[in-house]
Amino acid sequence: MAATAAILLGIGLARFAYTPLIPALVAEGWFAPGAAVYLGAANLAGYLLGAGLARRLAARAGAPRVLRAMMALATASLGACAAPLSFGWFFAWRLASGVAGGTLMVLAAPTVLPAVPAARRGFASGVVFAGVGLGIAASGTLVPLLLRHGLAAAWLGLAALGVALTALAWRGWPAVTAGPPAPARPAPGARVGADRVLAALLVEYALNAAGLVPHMVFLVDFVARGLGEGLAAGARYWVLFGVGATLGPVAAGLLADRVGFRAALRLALGAQAALVGVLAWAPGPVVLVASSLMIGAAVPGATALVLGRVQELVPPGAHAAAWGWATTAFALGQAAAAYGLSFVFAGTQRHEPLFALGAGALVAALALDVVAGGRARPFTSR
Repeated sequence: MAATAAILLGIGLARFAYTPLIPALVAEGWFAPGAAVYLGAANLAGYLLGAGLARRLAARAGAPRVLRAMMALATASLGACAAPLSFGWFFAWRLASGVAGGTLMVLAAPTVLPAVPAARRGFASGVVFAGVGLGIAASGTLVPLLLRHGLAAAWLGLAALGVALTALAWRGWPAVTAGPPAPARPAPGARVGADRVLAALLVEYALNAAGLVPHMVFLVDFVARGLGEGLAAGARYWVLFGVGATLGPVAAGLLADRVGFRAALRLALGAQAALVGVLAWAPGPVVLVASSLMIGAAVPGATALVLGRVQELVPPGAHAAAWGWATTAFALGQAAAAYGLSFVFAGTQRHEPLFALGAGALVAALALDVVAGGRARPFTSR
C-alpha cells in the first residue's frame, strides 16, 4: 500500500496530472502554449535527475526517510503551483516534482518487495506499478471537477490528495536503515553494457520513452484545443489513458509468458508506432479511444517487458546495475524528447508533427531490436 501510494503520487499525480491542466493554464492566461508545454518537460528533466540520485540518497539516509521526504516534496510541488508567481517559480517546482517522482520510482518497489513473501511478489509488483494508471485516471476524473473552482483550487485539491497519500504511506515502509543493497559485481566477462544486444536494448528503451512523450504531455491539449473538443473531452481520453496504464503491466506480463519477452517487446513497439502515428493523420473518435488505451498501457507495460528482457540478457549478479542503466536511458529519452517536442510545438503550434516524430522514434526502436537481436549472443543465467 505504501509503495502504491508513492507511485500514485510521484508519477500518477505529480507528473501526469499536469497534462489535463495544460489547456486551462493556457485558457486562463497563466502561460502561453509554448511555455506551458516547456513546464511539462521540466518534470521529465527532474525525473532524470531523481532517478540518478535515488540510490545514493538511500545509501546515505535510508530508503524510508528518502521515500517520506520525496512524497512530501511531491505534495509541496502541487501546492506551490497554486501560486502563478512566475515562469521560473513554476519551472523550479515542476522540476522538483520530477526529482521526487524519479526517486520514488527507483526506490519504492525495491524497498518493499523483499518484505513480501516470494510467492506474492509478482502480484505485489503489479499492484505497485498500477499506481501509475490509478493516478492518471484519478487526475483525469478530479481535474475537470476541481477546475470548476479555478486553477488555484485544482492545484490545492491535488496537493490535499498528496497529503492524504503521504500520510497513508508514512508508517508503511519496512523498518530498514539503508537503501537497497548495492548490486553485486558481475562475473568476469559479464560487464553490464558489454553485450551488444543489451546496449541496443538501452537505446531502444530511450527511443521507446521518446515515442510515448506525445501522449504523456500533449494528448489532452491535442483533443481540447487542437481538435477543438474542449477540456472535458480531453479529460475523458486521459481517463482512458489511465485505465490502460492500470492494466498495462499485467497485460504485458501475460503476453510475455506466451511469446517470450523479445517477441512481446517487438509486438509492443510495432503497435505503439501505429497507434501514436495514426493521430498525426486520422484522429477520429475510435482511433483516439484505441490510442489512449493502448499507449496508456504501454507506459508501465514497456517497463515490465524491458525489465524481463534485461533479466534475460545479463547474469543474476548484474541485474540491478543493468536495470539502473535502463532506467537512466528511459529518463534521458523522455526528457530529451519532451524538450525537443516542446521546441517543435512552440514553433509550429501544431500537434500532428509531434505524433509523427513519436512514431518515428518507435519505428527506429523496433528496427534496432530486429537488427541487434539476431546478431549478438545474449548473456543468460543458464
